[in-house]
Amino acid sequence: MGGILPTQTYQSIYKKIPFEYLRNKLKIKSLEAKNAFSDKYPHVERYLKKKGIEVEKIREHSARLLGAGILTGTLILASPPEVKLLPSPQEILDKFHLDEEKPEVTDPNKLLINTFQSILPKKVKPLDRNEEKILEQIFINLMGISARGSLEGEHLNTTYGLIGAEQHLRRYPGDTLLQHGDGRILKEGMAPGLGAWGYFSPTKSGLTPDLIETEKWYAVVQTLYLPDWEKRFRYLRDWYKYRKVLIVNTKNGNAAVAAIADSGPAMWTGKNFGGSPEVMSYLGGDRYKKGPVIVFFVDDPENKIPLGPLEYNR
Repeated sequence: MGGILPTQTYQSIYKKIPFEYLRNKLKIKSLEAKNAFSDKYPHVERYLKKKGIEVEKIREHSARLLGAGILTGTLILASPPEVKLLPSPQEILDKFHLDEEKPEVTDPNKLLINTFQSILPKKVKPLDRNEEKILEQIFINLMGISARGSLEGEHLNTTYGLIGAEQHLRRYPGDTLLQHGDGRILKEGMAPGLGAWGYFSPTKSGLTPDLIETEKWYAVVQTLYLPDWEKRFRYLRDWYKYRKVLIVNTKNGNAAVAAIADSGPAMWTGKNFGGSPEVMSYLGGDRYKKGPVIVFFVDDPENKIPLGPLEYNR
């Protein structure tokens, strides 16, 4: 090995230097540092003593302050994503006690639009249960209709999404477009295929006034994308057939009750719901093709709520 010394490990060095010797050396160094600080900054030492901070423990104190500061900053600046400050249901409901001295709040339509602006996200997305509960109370108090985001344990993948224009559906074999009305309401044409539940009636003579209204005011929801659609197909197929929903245009407050009569739209379209020509015309006018809406199930076990426009403003 020549003149090269053998490599020494920490263990071998530790064995040669007693621990007590090292401890005394460190203590002396600490006292020397404290005395040097006191000699150089006597005014700082007096200030720290008034605050109850010892010079030799200033690093420990600083570490505690730094840790507390980081923790506080984290809590303030990084709120959990699931926590969202929303007005309480009571705060929303208080707005419905209309004041005769304030005519600007007596318009239910304006009140509904303002409420949408205050609680809905700017971009459509699934709502949390708290947001849906607030909307449920708004609809029952403002529109007089019991509509729910979740009904009998069933829930759509989203209740706040984009609706798109659909075509007329064939109600019976041999049905033609001209049998669906007149004027501009026919411009959307007839869908090439049948709705998800087939013909509304097997024959023209069996087409009842209720079924005519069902096709006229029909809605499309994405039942095919429900997570348990295949497992519970038989039950869900019957549960969703002609199920009433409340559709509300979040931009202008127009609302209509429709019946689910088709499944879609496809995910690639970017839309979440569809509406018949009559539904779309009432929600946004003849040129209305796509827009954000709220879609809730209508709780109507006795079938007392008719399909069509919900003119709560009148």
